[in-house]
Amino acid sequence: MKSINLSGSLRGNVGKSDANQLRAEGKIPCVLYGNESQTHFWAYAYDLKTVLYTPETYKVHIDIDGTKHEAIVQEAQFHPLNEAILHVDFLALSANKEVKVELPLEFVGSSPGVRAGGKFTARVRKIKVKGLPGNLPASVQVDISNLELGKVVRVKDIPVADYKILDAPNNPVAAVTIPRALKGQMAGN
Repeated sequence: MKSINLSGSLRGNVGKSDANQLRAEGKIPCVLYGNESQTHFWAYAYDLKTVLYTPETYKVHIDIDGTKHEAIVQEAQFHPLNEAILHVDFLALSANKEVKVELPLEFVGSSPGVRAGGKFTARVRKIKVKGLPGNLPASVQVDISNLELGKVVRVKDIPVADYKILDAPNNPVAAVTIPRALKGQMAGN
């Protein structure tokens, strides 16, 4: 899993008016869960954008007033109208405790169905997995080198190593559809 650094400061007060004051200053209220107690802190909105506005899943190294933590983004809340970041929840990572996280899919290989004129479609971009933080990859690779015209790759077709995929086994991940023009040619033969 890729890593990124983030710095923050402990919040003096916790409450709605304090959170609104932080947002007005370009700071976002955050909470770190998973330790013995919750840690309320703030981070700059600009720094959080690199973590939130990406298809990647990052292991975040958080420095809160000199205390270092390793975490992942658990949830982010956005304003319903202007999409501004309102609040971010982080989950602290422990080397011996499994976590659930969504990882991006990476399609590798060259599909014979696409070479024959079919259209490749990715049905999902991320997949939910569970595993130890040290065993989680940056992305889940899906081999499409055997994907023929009209065929589908399902979750159960993805080989896994040291983690479990939590999505339903029969869910489609990718497919090669047959274009209408090609269907007509195939029916004419």
